Amino acid sequence: MIILGVILLVIGFVTGISILWTIGIILVVIGLILWVLGALGHAVGGRNHYW
Repeated sequence: MIILGVILLVIGFVTGISILWTIGIILVVIGLILWVLGALGHAVGGRNHYW
């Protein structure tokens, strides 16, 4: 999710499409939150690890 967000950020920046930029930021933030929760030991989606 983080990688997809970064890809959308880059594409949105290069092409100037603001909706891709916005979606990219949202995906990066959600991905980071899930990653941190998984690293802290919380079950994410019923799993012990995010990956």
